[in-house]
Amino acid sequence: MKRILLLITVFLLAVLPLSADFSDFYYNLNQWLSGFADPNTGLTVFPTLLIPMGGKYEGMGTAYTAVALDSGFLEANPSASSSLETTELSFYHHSWIADSNLEGVVYTVRYDDLGIGVGGKFLYVPFTEYNEWGDRENRGYISETVATLNVSYNFFSDFSFYGLGLGANLKTAYRNIPNAFYPDQSALTAMVDIGILTRFNLMKFYISRSKNFSVGAVLKNVGLPALGEPLPTLATMGFAYSPIRPLTWAFDFNLPFSFIPQEAPAEKWYMATGFNIMITNFLSLQSGLQLKGENPKLSIGSSVDLEKFSFVLNYNLDLSGRIDPLDKFSVQAKLNLGDKGRGDEQRTIDALYFEGLELYADGDLSGAISRWEQVLELDPSYTPARDNIETAKKALALQTEMEDQLRIGD
Repeated sequence: MKRILLLITVFLLAVLPLSADFSDFYYNLNQWLSGFADPNTGLTVFPTLLIPMGGKYEGMGTAYTAVALDSGFLEANPSASSSLETTELSFYHHSWIADSNLEGVVYTVRYDDLGIGVGGKFLYVPFTEYNEWGDRENRGYISETVATLNVSYNFFSDFSFYGLGLGANLKTAYRNIPNAFYPDQSALTAMVDIGILTRFNLMKFYISRSKNFSVGAVLKNVGLPALGEPLPTLATMGFAYSPIRPLTWAFDFNLPFSFIPQEAPAEKWYMATGFNIMITNFLSLQSGLQLKGENPKLSIGSSVDLEKFSFVLNYNLDLSGRIDPLDKFSVQAKLNLGDKGRGDEQRTIDALYFEGLELYADGDLSGAISRWEQVLELDPSYTPARDNIETAKKALALQTEMEDQLRIGD
């Protein structure tokens, strides 16, 4: 807990000095960026689908399609639940613009190569209606709710190949606008996400079992229009690269498209890039930049990853938020609920494998083969054990043949 409080203090000390008056800077920046304005912005319904809940997904500027190493996969790439190390329960709070807030929760669990996840997020905006004389007539909330069910499977995985993850999200979204504010504007719709992900080694300058390069692609928010407006459908491709163990760099390319282009043309393509840097084994820093139209977004964040608990704090700076008072920040709290014994089993497998190597080095070929056969009983895809068994059996056969020849010679 002391570490978490220290992290929060450091973060606030870094951000609060930014609360000075930057009105002139904002005005000049806005004027310069106006040339990148997209005339098709705002033609889709359910903007909640594009607002990140938080976590490292947001901290890396949403460049997370090929990273997807925690519950943020639910918004980034639905195929990644089939390869998460642990069962996770995450809670999110995102202070978006002014007094609008977004709350979220995600639960995900993996059974070998099968991943399952559920989640939801809820955006609410307080709204007060006044008449022409300035008297208050109605007060309430305008809200959007998104519920998600995820299923994925990692195909072809073995010792040397990460596999090919394929997954899908089934999502329902409901927008609630009280009739007292504006009648017949509430809406309900459904959509799907489809994603793929694989990892491999490329230009790797450190020793680790984990792969250092990943590639992913996702088709998001594919569904029918609501109230005559299309959903924010887009295709995303991304990669992530770790040239050294503490550093991960990610890049995403996003291409929105519309199923009714004559009535509501799609927005222009946009990009996102982000970094994650491990400072210690429990502390990491994230930063990202999303370049989208006339409103680029810069994200910075910190993560504390303890054995059973993780905490992520992010701040986002763009032209739609304010520094004074401070908004555009998010908080994620994640519970690690275990790995269903996969870690203990892997340690047992490794111990048996190395015992086999020691027996082989001592000349006990039969004992080595026995250990490696136990490895394959636990993990049939452990190809080094299978290869060593073949080598040891050939050596054992040669040894037996030589012993027979010596007996015949005697």
